[in-house]
Amino acid sequence: MAELHTPRSLIVTLYGAYGRETSGSLAVAELIRLLAAVGVDAPSVRSSVSRLKRRGLLVAQPTAQGAAGYALSADARQLLEDGDRRIYAHPSPRAADGWVLAVFSVPEPERSKRHVLRSRLAGLGFGTAAPGVWLAPARLYDETRHTLERLQLAPYVELFRGEHLGFAPTVEAVTRWWDLPAIAKQHEDFLDRHEPVLRHWQARVGAGPGAPNDAESAYRDYLLALDSWRRLPYADPGLPAELLPRDWPGGRSAEVFGRLHGLLREAGTAFVRGVLA
Repeated sequence: MAELHTPRSLIVTLYGAYGRETSGSLAVAELIRLLAAVGVDAPSVRSSVSRLKRRGLLVAQPTAQGAAGYALSADARQLLEDGDRRIYAHPSPRAADGWVLAVFSVPEPERSKRHVLRSRLAGLGFGTAAPGVWLAPARLYDETRHTLERLQLAPYVELFRGEHLGFAPTVEAVTRWWDLPAIAKQHEDFLDRHEPVLRHWQARVGAGPGAPNDAESAYRDYLLALDSWRRLPYADPGLPAELLPRDWPGGRSAEVFGRLHGLLREAGTAFVRGVLA
């Protein structure tokens, strides 16, 4: 299982949550102060910023005060905008909405791109219907197109929209197309980590004026919850409820994140503005 809350992941989460509300550019010293609140040391921040710059996700751009800083690249902004639709939306899909199919063929001299295609489609939440045939709920078409174009993989892929006509019932077929127990386990892990945090903050509502460190605590708990949550809508493509087990934990984990978002995000914004001031 991938390590949770790596410095690079937290930096991307920070930019996605708060960077777009500032000038868009943050100095390394500001990133160090903001990431210290979630336990990341300065050398880890510096090395992670360098890696994100090499990967083309961060670009050099002066801050609002004119200091040297880094902002999201155009590709990274598109990636986060696509992600917003998954992270903050709570759709109620129906089986009748249909599917988007990705069928790819890679020439043998470029076979290394097969692995890239498989990993990217899996990362978007696609399931596998057959070798070279992947599918996901139809609403993921736009994001899929953006991703394949950004990675220059579109020439190898054909995209289709359609419905499942058999032969197995769709509710049975999805258990072959996706590893539902593994996805459910990710939801349960999220609940184990962050449901107690939600209960803690709910208990504080109406308890009167908060302590001076409330904004920092809210920022820390929100950033960690968002960093955990933003992976889940990609592992779980959001299948229609009628195709999922009756005790599916996805709805509960989405509700927990939604309530944490409502309780903590604005307080977290106040902390970020205080650091940048």
